[in-house]
Amino acid sequence: MIRKPVIYFVLILSTLVMSCSPFQKLLKNPDVELKYTKALEYYEKGNYTAAQQLFEQVQAFFKGTDKSEKIAYYTANCYYKQKDYILAGYYFRAFSTNYSTSIYSEEALYLSAYCSYLDSPRSSLDQTSTREAISALQVFINQYPKSGRVPECNKFIDELRSKLEKKDIEIAMLYFKMSDFKASIVSLNNVLKDYPDTKSKELILYSILQAKYQYAINSVYGKQTERFADAMDSYDELHAGFPVGEFSERALIIKNNILEETN
Repeated sequence: MIRKPVIYFVLILSTLVMSCSPFQKLLKNPDVELKYTKALEYYEKGNYTAAQQLFEQVQAFFKGTDKSEKIAYYTANCYYKQKDYILAGYYFRAFSTNYSTSIYSEEALYLSAYCSYLDSPRSSLDQTSTREAISALQVFINQYPKSGRVPECNKFIDELRSKLEKKDIEIAMLYFKMSDFKASIVSLNNVLKDYPDTKSKELILYSILQAKYQYAINSVYGKQTERFADAMDSYDELHAGFPVGEFSERALIIKNNILEETN
């Protein structure tokens, strides 16, 4: 077993070695021109962590100079290359605002939106950042409608909207599992309104039929007739749109159950 004093000695020695490394000495060096030059070298070699630290140290010293724009752009790109998409998106947005006439302005605004897209979580999680990503991509399209990146942005928006749709359907189904059939019906109808071209339309219509049937049979007697009729309307809508579909047989069973309940 290694004794504690030995472990402490190794840790102290490691810290001293790191603090005495050429890079650590460079960070403490007051020569900002040297730091800028070295930052560019690190950047070109793909050492984005070191480059980012140096760029951030010298940024204030070169504010208002020709080098300021390059430092701001490279700093954003360093975070992007390190896959820190939240900070990369922030710095790219700042760049596109502060350097709106730069040749990199369009790319920076696109990359800020793309970082938001990459930061969007899976559908089971909170989708606030997904909505923010859609908004950011739309801002880029509005600002650069003739850009060659527009088709890709539209593709990303479609993908993100599909994720939101999936989330909304999952919420509606959760209401159903909780026997909150009224909330499930409202949520599913909202999905149809928000996503009129959804590929899940048959599933949604069938789920509305299920929810309305369950809502009817669990209602007080005085309201059942009206609610069974409403469920039958949903069956007719499903059958009209998908006469021979994935849920046809199951929907027919519900229809027959409704007829038994109302006759």
